[in-house]
Amino acid sequence: MLVTMFLLGLVYVVFVTAFFVIAPSWGLIALVIAVVFLLAQYFFSDRLALYAMHGREVSPAEMPELHGVVDRICAMSDTPKPRVAVADTDVPNAFATGRDQRRAVVCVTTGLLRRLDPVELEGVLAHEMSHIAHRDVAVMTIASFLGVCAGLITRFGLEWGLWGGFRQRNGDQNTGLVLLAVIAVSAVAYAVSFLLTRALSRYRELSADRAAALLTGRPSALAGALTKISGEMARIPNRDLRAAEPFNAFFFAPAFTKGFSVSSLFSTHPPLERRLAQLREISGRLSRGA
Repeated sequence: MLVTMFLLGLVYVVFVTAFFVIAPSWGLIALVIAVVFLLAQYFFSDRLALYAMHGREVSPAEMPELHGVVDRICAMSDTPKPRVAVADTDVPNAFATGRDQRRAVVCVTTGLLRRLDPVELEGVLAHEMSHIAHRDVAVMTIASFLGVCAGLITRFGLEWGLWGGFRQRNGDQNTGLVLLAVIAVSAVAYAVSFLLTRALSRYRELSADRAAALLTGRPSALAGALTKISGEMARIPNRDLRAAEPFNAFFFAPAFTKGFSVSSLFSTHPPLERRLAQLREISGRLSRGA
């Protein structure tokens, strides 16, 4: 994760330096727009995620068993209790969001509650609540800032170019060539930052798995939940999976699961085999320690 964050920082420096040398005024406009988008994501991520997933907060009286599991994890980890929500969908999954522990929310789907036993559910919720404890929403928001900014510049530059910007001249300066240079630099920065951000997301998922396994002392339960959820995904209609796919970055397990391939480089989650291998290793260490 340190190497990934260092490379992201390096891309930031190179991108900002190159872009403001080529076209400082365009860079300032894109910077302002990107800041607005990311501030909205940072401050309202919990509300936006619940609204998009049609989740609703539930009280201890409505879902006593679910709240009981969350209370137990909070007691074990000595952390504040997040808000608890349920999304009415058959896709078995869970997610946590919120910029800090005081404004966090953990949400599970009805499909997940129907399929997991209490021990497996505890492992999944411990994974999600570790994201909250590690401030992963804030980490990933900051990490994705460059990609959002570069993506906006690339898109606006292409649209302007298609509307005649590539043919414009301003005195002795060929505006079209400057625009092409801006698009090229932005596209490269977007592609590199996208890959690095996805790699960081995969590392954060492995870190959350590890934290949950060590906290509960039951890595096998978390492995069982992962295996069960991945298997159940194959039984969910593709229409429902595709509707849930935009939220993969939030989910405990992605809506579409595949083994390792080149496409894994673009995934927000590590391959199932990698996650299970880490849990087996932790289980072995815990057994030897016992």
